Amino acid sequence: MRQAGRALPEYRSLKQKHSFLELVQTPELAAEVTLQPIRRFDFDAAILFSDILVVAEGLGQRYQFRDQGGIEMEFLLKAAADVDRLQVEAVTERLQYVAKALPMIKSALNGRTALIGFAGSPWTLANFMIEGGGVKEYTKAKALFYGDPPLFTRLMEKLTQAVTGFLHLQIDAGADAVQVFDSLSGVLSDGDFARASGCWIKQIVTGLKGRVPVIVFAKATHGNWDDLVDTGAQVLGVDWNVRLAEVGARLTERVGVQGNLDPFLLCTTPGAVAAETGRILREMRGRPGHIFNLGHGVPPGAKLENIESLVRTVRSFK
Repeated sequence: MRQAGRALPEYRSLKQKHSFLELVQTPELAAEVTLQPIRRFDFDAAILFSDILVVAEGLGQRYQFRDQGGIEMEFLLKAAADVDRLQVEAVTERLQYVAKALPMIKSALNGRTALIGFAGSPWTLANFMIEGGGVKEYTKAKALFYGDPPLFTRLMEKLTQAVTGFLHLQIDAGADAVQVFDSLSGVLSDGDFARASGCWIKQIVTGLKGRVPVIVFAKATHGNWDDLVDTGAQVLGVDWNVRLAEVGARLTERVGVQGNLDPFLLCTTPGAVAAETGRILREMRGRPGHIFNLGHGVPPGAKLENIESLVRTVRSFK
């Protein structure tokens, strides 16, 4: 489960000593945070502790967290000159701290648990890099997409190359599978998803040449299942705002589905978690390729007993 460490006291203890960026950029610390949920819950897969914006940093657009909270990019992508500043050729070298963390994790997992790497999608990265951080309403990337298609294409080509190279780096360092998070795909209309985001994800999947399975999670893109299948991903992550069984029935069985418990349930009670987890499992019974997961990341307010209830319910299901 992505961001599972948020709920752990051992993670919070580390956060008292180190900033988030220190945890991401220090291989030993990133490895430790990745392994903490595995030690406690024995999940079937570990997902690298990192951040989608490391790709922006690798391109030369560094980021930090404001004192009052929220992400702040070092500079904004306002014009062609800003896009030209992004250095695709520097990404692999600048992100060597990720390459160093993965073998440490792999060694500790000792073949018992799969290791998943990840990156943000070009569209989602573009939104943060153009807006300068997280905002209430993402509009500037859409304005670029509609208003200046050539410049939009130049930016997306750079981001696609950077993400593909970063995922290759993770595979070289030991990742058994990789996931592309398109967390902001839902700001696009159904008719524009393929051109603004899906086609670039497809280029990434193609560029990975089938080295490992690829999972694509596109949040709130419920009208674009055919476009998502067309990316070539082996597994599609599904958020909690749609009935998973209906999605599974619609898709070819050659594509796995991952999801889709409402993350908020982890803030409620073990009984509520068990009930909803059981419902999803029953509805997905017999559907090949279902990977049980949340419909998004673990919320900060998740309770340990609720995560334990989820794991227990999945493992005891027959």
